[in-house]
Amino acid sequence: MKGLIFVATLTTASFATPALSEDKSSAVSQLPADLQEAYVGVDPEQPIGGSAYRDYKPKNGPPWKIGYASSYSGNTWRAEGMKRLMAKLLPEYKKAGLVSEVMVMQSDLKDAVQIQQIRQLVDQGANAIIVCCSNPVALNGAVEYAYKNGAVVFSYSGYLTSDKALSASANYAQGGYEIAKALIEEVGSKGSFLLVSGIAGAASSESFDTGAKRALSEFPDAKLAGQVFGNWTDQVAQTEVQKFLATHPGEIDGIIAQGSQETGILKAVLQSGRDVMPISLAGSAGAACYLKQHPGWISHAFQIWPPGDEMELGFNAVIRTLQGQGPIIQSILRPVYRVSAEDYVKSLPEDCSVDSTDYIQPGIATWFPSERADGYFLRPADPLAASAK
Repeated sequence: MKGLIFVATLTTASFATPALSEDKSSAVSQLPADLQEAYVGVDPEQPIGGSAYRDYKPKNGPPWKIGYASSYSGNTWRAEGMKRLMAKLLPEYKKAGLVSEVMVMQSDLKDAVQIQQIRQLVDQGANAIIVCCSNPVALNGAVEYAYKNGAVVFSYSGYLTSDKALSASANYAQGGYEIAKALIEEVGSKGSFLLVSGIAGAASSESFDTGAKRALSEFPDAKLAGQVFGNWTDQVAQTEVQKFLATHPGEIDGIIAQGSQETGILKAVLQSGRDVMPISLAGSAGAACYLKQHPGWISHAFQIWPPGDEMELGFNAVIRTLQGQGPIIQSILRPVYRVSAEDYVKSLPEDCSVDSTDYIQPGIATWFPSERADGYFLRPADPLAASAK
């Protein structure tokens, strides 16, 4: 699978959202001022207190063993993240003498299996364990086990509520709000909208939905016509949207979609025989190709969870933590950003296909440059150049 590189002029989304509560802002206030805006409108369940790893030292120096306790492998988003991990990051960090191996396990959305696998990875000598998009509470016991045995548990694209866990991602609650708000405004600030969520119970999915529903509540003439779960998988989303459209003959003015499934949603609408209403876009190249072929369909897109870039952000943060750089806060967040339709499709070839399973991605240098990441650590350094402290 190819990863498409996206370069554009970025416009940070507006932040007309509730302020941080007093008791949750102490660690945020220790960040550079320009990074603090990423925490406005954060999911109230997301931990943003001080990190337990400010003075952490690993049980041994590099090269380190990294475990990846993946909860799900059944979609193209996860495949793209795995590709970045194994084809780019592992060779780079091996060459630098920082990582010896990456041990991968899959739990197929079974919390009990994932818990067992995290413990197994710890017992096999993993210095750090990466998870993704998991239930925010279910793994906390396994996180404690890892912490007591000197291993760091780090969630990319989502969060865990344990105070011994770390995470890195976009601010999904704010992202859901901005994406839904922009789509509602696109169709005249009124109408009926379908929400296509990710995996029920997953932290990032729930956070996005919280933000999206808050946006809907701000428009008196906008209503939620229904909600389906696409499991962040095109085939599942296509089936669920087809069923919804077949049983709800009323007009749907727009579809608020969590990313990595908008191509499946688009195909469901096309097969339904309805006019294609605006669908929020957040990286799937197939749906972006439809936009390229149908200028004016929607005026904008967002970047909220580019799969390879999110994996790279999480992996880099893991290595920084193992190097003793001292993460300041439990959750490293960044804002989503909005781009024009013209810039969004610029990287697509003229012969692009709506069947594409690729992703439009900004690239890590745009999504989370090293100089931005530095602001989240007490003793920052380029992870590929720094030695363990």
